[in-house]
Amino acid sequence: MSRKGYLHGFSNKEQQRLYTQAGFLEPWIYENIEFKRVTNLLEVGCGVGAQTSILLKRFPHLNITGIDASAKQVAQGRRFLAREIRAGRVDLRCEDASKTKFGDATFDGAFFCWILEHVPDPLAILKETLRVLKPGAVVYCTEVHNASLFLEPYSPATLKYWFEFNEQQMKMKGDPFVGAKLGNLLLKAGFQNIRTEMVEFHFDSRAPKQRAEFIRYWTELLLSGAPSLLRSKRVTKDLVKEMTRELATVGRSQESVFYYRPMQARAEAL
Repeated sequence: MSRKGYLHGFSNKEQQRLYTQAGFLEPWIYENIEFKRVTNLLEVGCGVGAQTSILLKRFPHLNITGIDASAKQVAQGRRFLAREIRAGRVDLRCEDASKTKFGDATFDGAFFCWILEHVPDPLAILKETLRVLKPGAVVYCTEVHNASLFLEPYSPATLKYWFEFNEQQMKMKGDPFVGAKLGNLLLKAGFQNIRTEMVEFHFDSRAPKQRAEFIRYWTELLLSGAPSLLRSKRVTKDLVKEMTRELATVGRSQESVFYYRPMQARAEAL
């Protein structure tokens, strides 16, 4: 992803948050992902290598080529995965995912996770991915659908902040609702056998510990966008403070509900 298109920034703190996020969400994101027939995988938007590490652990037969438009993220990923790179299992490159240097039909699988929300032209990237995939290769895309958020108790400051968070992402040429569009995008790009499903995060009083953990994670996620939102004057420090207070209340309330639903798509190359 480009420096201009990433709402959360590229600080060392943000890089560490990405590792924490990947590990925290792993049980939900990877429940239906299967690469057992894949040998050479292209990871689009590899960033700091957070998802790469999980892929290597879950699928020890894989060789992964990761690409990302941010040289800083790729450099961190190379440090993080230095052992795997030395072993020849990983190659991380700084490249534009819409016009890569790979030959046709190079890979037999592809993986996207939280990347298309940050790019101005997801269709161009999907078309380029199709070009470098072998016929029948499988691709998995997991992407946000930010219209799906629900919180109980009612949290007006958080919802106001969330609105501005999404507006800022659109101003930066991203798409906070791209998950709902994955089916259309993959079809238009030329993929076949497209399947989409929801990845549901629904926590209430039946799982209070898990609910509290997820709300803490969500608070960190929202606060990671605060510097960008404050600089652009989309939010005030008072709003950030009130949002943080509301989320703490949601985390403590015995009747609280957290609901969010990103989307995951599976498709095959022609």
